[in-house]
Amino acid sequence: MVPHLVPRWPVCLFRWRAACTLGACVPQSAWARASRTPGPGSPRGAVGTSPLVRRGGSSSSSRAPEVMLTRERYPVQRLPFSVVSEEDLAAFERITPGRVVTDPEELEASNVDWLRTVRGCSKVLLKPQTTEEVSHILRYCHERNLAVNPQGGNTGMVGGSVPVFDEIILSTALMNQVISFHGVSGILVCQAGCILEELSRYVEERDFIMPLDLGAKGSCHIGGNVATNAGGLRFLRYGSLHGTVLGLEVVLADGTVLNCLTSLRKDNTGYDLKQLFIGSEGTLGVITAVSILCPPKPRAVNVAFLGCPGFAEVLQTFSTCKGMLGEILSAFEFMDAECMQLVGHHLGLVSPVQESPFYVLIETSGSRAGHDAEKLSSFLEHVLDFGLVTDGTLATDQRRVKMLWALRERITEALSRDGCVYKYDISLPVERLYDLVSDLRARLGPQAKHVVGYGHLGDGNLHLNVTAEAFSASLLGALEPYVYEWTAGQQGSVSAEHGLGFKKKDVLSYSKPPAALQLMQQLKALLDPKGILNPYKTLPARA
Repeated sequence: MVPHLVPRWPVCLFRWRAACTLGACVPQSAWARASRTPGPGSPRGAVGTSPLVRRGGSSSSSRAPEVMLTRERYPVQRLPFSVVSEEDLAAFERITPGRVVTDPEELEASNVDWLRTVRGCSKVLLKPQTTEEVSHILRYCHERNLAVNPQGGNTGMVGGSVPVFDEIILSTALMNQVISFHGVSGILVCQAGCILEELSRYVEERDFIMPLDLGAKGSCHIGGNVATNAGGLRFLRYGSLHGTVLGLEVVLADGTVLNCLTSLRKDNTGYDLKQLFIGSEGTLGVITAVSILCPPKPRAVNVAFLGCPGFAEVLQTFSTCKGMLGEILSAFEFMDAECMQLVGHHLGLVSPVQESPFYVLIETSGSRAGHDAEKLSSFLEHVLDFGLVTDGTLATDQRRVKMLWALRERITEALSRDGCVYKYDISLPVERLYDLVSDLRARLGPQAKHVVGYGHLGDGNLHLNVTAEAFSASLLGALEPYVYEWTAGQQGSVSAEHGLGFKKKDVLSYSKPPAALQLMQQLKALLDPKGILNPYKTLPARA
């Protein structure tokens, strides 16, 4: 078949075929508004229902089956925390008047994770509006030995954002105010409950962007992003939150307010305490405010969606991309053919390029459209001439850019409609990134419905997903600990960007040595001696 990427064509003639074929893509904002359950699996914050209960389209009016309690599904024992009493509820009402939730129906959504795989049985949810209220709540809980589960947008993937037993849920939803924004430096200071998409809109109106972008942006909170060290789609360009977060305000387990909310880019005075809380998943303190550096808004954004004949060509395309696009490269995502088939089958999205074993999505962000177009044209001609790419399409206007991104961002939604999903988020050396997918297809055979691989190739981050008609203990046994052992054998990470939460806390040793685990336990004991903050999460239970 004759390739559609014609060598030496100017970028303005680079074929766009997606205008009609991607017509089935629901606009992201509308889809998000229509969805009742927020989460990271769908475009820009919209989320489907559980992979365990939803296959294909189902009526939005039908009620999903109740999720099994975490304590019944997993071998976990409640620690000796106090039980909330009527006196406790009265104390909370004094601290947060009118914002103490005890209605079981209201509590239901906050007790279940968005994947609908874990469920707690909390009887009370608190909604503070200020750091002072959080401080009073934690001081009281510390004195009473009451366990607390901090919760943002509840879009986590590893069960870290919902109670395991009856922990008090401390929601940051009402702490959603922008404190300040500096139009020269691009430094944003805001409360932890601000929704990422709303912050993005706020700074874009001022010609800046958030350094973080991910599928759950319509629901997730910036405090939760920081607490989990969320990675996302802009990691390749702007790095992790360990670099872009300048300061934090955190309330410790005993109610002490740690105000490190600096807006300085350079501050070399002692230990950088904020780093302790970035990625701590609410186990060391509750983040109440964030100072973050926002990059200038790009003047020109282009997205190329390309088909590659093999993973070796995907890697060569990435290497060429880094060399030829350099400073304007902002994202390099990949997906395999099965991902595209699932997106087409379950969501009605059609590939804008010829069927290929692999696909890559490349985004560039720069300050001059002409400059970027020239670099892109040269790059596209090169990868075509050398057989690295067999077909492709280019988008320059915002609508088409979003349509192409939907093919990548809605993979998780498509997977959730395919049956029971076993999800793994791992980091590997890029040259071995896809080997595990091929290995598992051979290992699992007909036990699995689909084994797919996609993710942030520029970051070495593989999202490995296995689907089956229903949960199977034998299939899980074939996956674990095999996946973690395989990853450890490549010196990889068992969690690239989703954290450890409840589900992965016991596999931390595959990525960290015993001395590191011991130090983590010591830090936890120092900052939270009673262990009341997000218990049963992140760290393995002491023997």
